[in-house]
Amino acid sequence: MSSKNLMLIAKNSICLLIFPAFLFAQSGALWRVHDLYRTQPPIITPPQQYLPVKPPSDATVLFSQKQDIEKWQGMDGKPTKWITRDDYFECVKGSGYIKTKQSFGDVQLHVEWAAPTPAHGKSQGRGNSGVFLMGLYEVQVLDCYENTTYPDGQTAAIYGQNPPQVNACRPPGEWQSYDIVFHRPHFNSLGRLTSPARITVFHNGILVQDNVDLWGGTDWLKYRDYEAHADKLPLSLQDHGNPVRYRNIWLRELEENTPTTAPVVEAKIELSDADLQKYVGVYKKKEENDYRVELADHKLWLYTLSHRKYELIPQSRELFFARLTAIDIKFDLDNTGTPKGLSYTFTGDTEYAKRAE
Repeated sequence: MSSKNLMLIAKNSICLLIFPAFLFAQSGALWRVHDLYRTQPPIITPPQQYLPVKPPSDATVLFSQKQDIEKWQGMDGKPTKWITRDDYFECVKGSGYIKTKQSFGDVQLHVEWAAPTPAHGKSQGRGNSGVFLMGLYEVQVLDCYENTTYPDGQTAAIYGQNPPQVNACRPPGEWQSYDIVFHRPHFNSLGRLTSPARITVFHNGILVQDNVDLWGGTDWLKYRDYEAHADKLPLSLQDHGNPVRYRNIWLRELEENTPTTAPVVEAKIELSDADLQKYVGVYKKKEENDYRVELADHKLWLYTLSHRKYELIPQSRELFFARLTAIDIKFDLDNTGTPKGLSYTFTGDTEYAKRAE
């Protein structure tokens, strides 16, 4: 083989090594999807739970008894063919996924499920189903009790993306619980992602997903990027051909967090430095408890005995608000507009302090 050919082979080999790494860097992944070489989560025994868990008073109940199946439908909008019992329903092979008639965004979700018994199959063929937030982001349901599969596809995995921290499975046939906090992704007016979806999962009371960012929709065998979608979409459950049972499904819709910014208190009137100078002085409630008002940088400042400092924003000649704290200062003015004292109001309590001579 010529040296030219050897150089060509070496160059192509380097490209093959670099190309997958480049793809993983773009997706945020450190592992290939469904990689069996990924570390298996350690197995633990979950604590005893008293199921079913009663929903809180503000919950939307999606299934607690037989008639609640009316809150679900097939993906085509037709009635579901899943089997219903008094307090649970069961997936029927070939009947298809089901979804809620109502749509949701950010939620706290409680789901109880049980894998079929006796157990049949292995890996992904044993007790397989899934809980899909917004129909797009799956928390895997699988019987991983003494059953090994690829880590990003085991029980309580964010499917194809993130394995659970531990395997907290109960034996097949026993009821298990998921408590999920889900925050939807956000997109701008151009359909571009501005913040990813985030999921926290407790499996049988054990934290297994800790506010994990998703890199896109979950999928089988492939990486899937985000696609812009509605703010609210139905919850869905997967038909994977196994008779997995579900019961006691409820959720609480969460208010979406908005960025925290400093409060803005605007001045209602403008006062000159000469006007503000009239308020400067010491105001005493007791000998050991006084307030001091000073003028600096064309602003009025209140100092307390605890050496805290507050900028005062005029609302009128008598009333001033502290800029960042809910403190109201009302000056007691004489007929020349000069303060005789002040009332200091905080959390509903008011103190009067007389101006020192």
